[in-house]
Amino acid sequence: MSRNYCNLCSKPEVSCICKFMISIKNEIEIIILQHPSEVKQSKATVPLLAGSLAKCHVFTGENFDTNESLQQLIAKYSNSVALLYPSEFAQVLANNENSSCLKGIRCLILLDGTWKKAYRIYQLNTFLHQMPHWVLPDIYKGKYQIRKTTKLGGLSTLEACCYALTTLENGNERYKPLLDNFVAFNLFQQRFVPTTSNNSSMEIPNE
Repeated sequence: MSRNYCNLCSKPEVSCICKFMISIKNEIEIIILQHPSEVKQSKATVPLLAGSLAKCHVFTGENFDTNESLQQLIAKYSNSVALLYPSEFAQVLANNENSSCLKGIRCLILLDGTWKKAYRIYQLNTFLHQMPHWVLPDIYKGKYQIRKTTKLGGLSTLEACCYALTTLENGNERYKPLLDNFVAFNLFQQRFVPTTSNNSSMEIPNE
């Protein structure tokens, strides 16, 4: 028997996540480079994030050098685009001595995939090496209960994005309702996860 799918989140109606989405007018434009293996992940947080943010673009693949839409979007922001990724050159994203640098960021790129796959995207796309890199401080504890990680600072893409935007937009509380809904999203998704499951993967690396 064929299943009915939601037209908005593209998930089966029984697992539709639209009720967890919140309309948010984010100031900083978000670009997500998503590994293909994440597209059909039922536990993925990007659909919830992209369905909630007014300015969010999701590009799927591994090598984006020839993706004209992405390259035009990056060129639009020129020196105002940054990458949220824990490279050896990354600075801590916090409102302190780096505050003056943060004010110039108008577009933020995140990599969506397991640690290894996010690293592969980073290595393949050398244009990412040429922009400023930022990493979240270790003060945040992930609430992504469905996909476990033992790494310090291991957050879902949704959590990392919301925490980064909160800092970049000067402590704006507009993302708290989405983070609260994320907890409910976790509980909802657990209904569809076998109790014997032990998935150790996560989404965005932050350490």
